[in-house]
Amino acid sequence: MSACWVLSSTHGSGSPAATSGSASRGLVFTAIRPRGGLSVTKLAINGFGRIGRQFLKALIERHPEVEVVALNDLADPKMNAHLFKHDSNYGKYPGEVSATADSLIVDGRRIKVLAERDPAKLPWKNLGIDIVIESTGFFTDATKAKAHLDAGARYVIISAPAKNEDKTVVLGVNENEFDPEKHHIISNASCTTNGLAPVAKVLNDEFGIDKGFLTTIHSKTLSQRLLDTVAPDPRDARAASENIVPSETGAARAVALVIPELKGRFTGMAFRVPTPTVSVVDFTAVLKREVTKEQVNAAFKRASEGPLKGIMDYTEEPLVSSDLKGDEHSTIVSAIDTIVLGNMVKVIAWYDNEWGYACRLADITSFVASKLREPVTAGR
Repeated sequence: MSACWVLSSTHGSGSPAATSGSASRGLVFTAIRPRGGLSVTKLAINGFGRIGRQFLKALIERHPEVEVVALNDLADPKMNAHLFKHDSNYGKYPGEVSATADSLIVDGRRIKVLAERDPAKLPWKNLGIDIVIESTGFFTDATKAKAHLDAGARYVIISAPAKNEDKTVVLGVNENEFDPEKHHIISNASCTTNGLAPVAKVLNDEFGIDKGFLTTIHSKTLSQRLLDTVAPDPRDARAASENIVPSETGAARAVALVIPELKGRFTGMAFRVPTPTVSVVDFTAVLKREVTKEQVNAAFKRASEGPLKGIMDYTEEPLVSSDLKGDEHSTIVSAIDTIVLGNMVKVIAWYDNEWGYACRLADITSFVASKLREPVTAGR
C-alpha cells in the first residue's frame, strides 16, 4: 500500500548545517500512514559528488521517510564519508558519519555502498529500488540512464539537464504534468533553470512575456580548471579562481520545457565567477504591456507568500551573495534591484546553486514517491 502525502510549508533553518532532523522551510511532503501499514519508498544514489552529497543531507533533513538503500560511487567509502562530514562550503555535518568497506553509515542508518561502472549491472531489482538519483553527470541522456530501469529500478531522476528524458520537471512550475505511468526518467533541470523558471512563470502569468534575455552570474564549478590548462574552449581553459569566465547556458532555452508557450522567446549566457557557491539570475524581459516596479514586485511577493511559497523567496534587504549561502529556495527575488522601463523589466534573483538545488532534488524525490501506486510498470 502506498503512502498518502500532504504538502505543507514549515519554517526553520533550512541550512545543511542545521541540527539533523530539524524542520526546513519549503515544500514538505508529509507521509500519513494508511491503515494496513506503509510501503516505504526505497532509493539509490548513483554518483556521490557535490550534488550527490548535498542531496543526501537535504533528503535526511527534509524527507526522512524516504529510505536510502544504496549508494554507487567509485571513490573509497571512507573518503566519501569524510567529504560528506566535512564541507568547505557548508561546514561540518552535525550527525554521526562513518564507513566500512561496503557501507556508509549516517546517523545510524546503514547505506550499502557499491562501485559499479555499468548501471545495467547494479542490483536494483534485488534491493527493491523504487527511485534512482542519477547524479554522476555521465548518464544525462535517457538512453543511457535507462540502464537503471533495466537493472530493476522504477524511476530515474537525473540531477541535471537531460536528453531524451520522459519529462523535465521544475517544482512550482509544471509538476502537475508529471504522469507516473508515462514518465519513468525525469530531469530536475539545472540549478539555473530552477532559478529562472519560477520568475518567468510569475511574469508570464501576470503580464505576459514577449521575449527575454538571461545572464547568470554563476559560481565556479568542478567543470572548470584550477589553473590554466588545455581545454576545448580557450576561455574554459583559464583558471577559475582568477577570472570571470564568459560561458554558455542552456537554462533560458530550457524554460520552454516547463513553460512551452515561451519556446523560442528566451536566450542568454553565463559568466562564471570565483565564488564557491550562490549565483544570481539577471533576467530582462519585454512584457506584453507596460508595468511599474511596484506592480512587478507585488506580483513576486504574492507568489512567494502563496503558490510558490518554499520555492520562491522575496527580499527587500540589500544582500550580497554570501548572505544566501545555505538558502533552500530555488530563487530569491531581490526587489530593490527590480528595474522597469515601460514594458521592459529587469529582475535580479539569487539562488544557492548547490544547496538550493539539492533541496529541490530532495523535494522532487518525495514528490515522485508520493505518486507511486502499486503496481506501476517499469520501463518505457
